[in-house]
Amino acid sequence: MNRAADVAIASTALLVASPLLALAALAAKLEGRGPLLYKQTRVGKDSVDFELLKLRTMVVGAETMGAGYAVSEGDSRITRVGQILRRLSLDELPQFWNVIRGEMSVIGPRPTLRYQVERYDAQQARRLEVKPGITGWAQVHGRAALPWEERIALDVWYVEHRSASLDLKILAKTPLALFGGTYKGDTGGWKARS
Repeated sequence: MNRAADVAIASTALLVASPLLALAALAAKLEGRGPLLYKQTRVGKDSVDFELLKLRTMVVGAETMGAGYAVSEGDSRITRVGQILRRLSLDELPQFWNVIRGEMSVIGPRPTLRYQVERYDAQQARRLEVKPGITGWAQVHGRAALPWEERIALDVWYVEHRSASLDLKILAKTPLALFGGTYKGDTGGWKARS
């Protein structure tokens, strides 16, 4: 049931977003050279690696410059078009292909890099029990504005409490988190572990 819903939502999202993707691709090409898509190895369900797809928002070879894989707000490696794509989260749209390919789900913890996964303790590693998602419990409660440990704890809470009703709640809150600033509503019973 989840897989069928994922494919239906991802296919619809790609169809609806295709004009935006075309405009973003054109703008990126007009700004400079380099591929339109950026591929990066991330860790998925059961700690299996997969190639995450994004629209390229940084200069070619950015991961070998400056802070490497770490990206902060105002990073000089982000292109002008990339700043807009990131602000509107349009750079994430190609990940619906990852959903169709079965590597990701629409809802789940955001996929992380291998070096980050290697730092997980046993409790944090529970976030690898489900497919990574395009949106999730941590995304609707602050996204990157939250400290790393709190994001991981929110993801683990989601894994332990996931249900169809929780997924619907996350879907309903995602547009507000994306376009209306950080969602600061109820956390559905989630409490940080001390």
